Amino acid sequence: MSNREKYVPGSAAGAAVQKDGEKWTLILVRELRHPPAMVWQALTDPAHLSEWAPFDADRNLAAVGPVKLSTVGTPAPQVSETTVKRAEAPRLLEYGWGGNDLRWELEPLGSGTRLTLWHNIDRRFISWGAAGWHICFDVLERLLVGEPIGRIVGAEAMKFGGWQRLTAEYAKQFSVETPG
Repeated sequence: MSNREKYVPGSAAGAAVQKDGEKWTLILVRELRHPPAMVWQALTDPAHLSEWAPFDADRNLAAVGPVKLSTVGTPAPQVSETTVKRAEAPRLLEYGWGGNDLRWELEPLGSGTRLTLWHNIDRRFISWGAAGWHICFDVLERLLVGEPIGRIVGAEAMKFGGWQRLTAEYAKQFSVETPG
């Protein structure tokens, strides 16, 4: 049995929602054992992104400017032509994806990194977003420790053991309905 087959996401944790009327922002925090420079590479290098992120990038995200992000795991390819707005290695990264904003902040934490993601997301799907990023972060952690299990995104993530439970746990934490 591979590490991938053994993988089950842990309990919903490290997420919060900032509510501003209809505009909701998902805030996810994960403490990683690796230094910011290593985490930065995983967040910006297309070869690393293809191991854990829900999209592929047509260039390195470490520089400001236009970029194409292709969503993975969707029935039809979805390409977002977007812009990296801020890239301050190894501390801050901001860009758009699918009409929403992503902001990544990396803070040194001992010999590791506190990684925070802000993602404004349709409130009807905020528990799905939290569950999806939770799984992506788990896969990222395994990649960083040198035990990659391959990305788990989109429809495949929804088939994974623990997806329904994780979505329901986040929905309960955020006091929202679980998406149909």
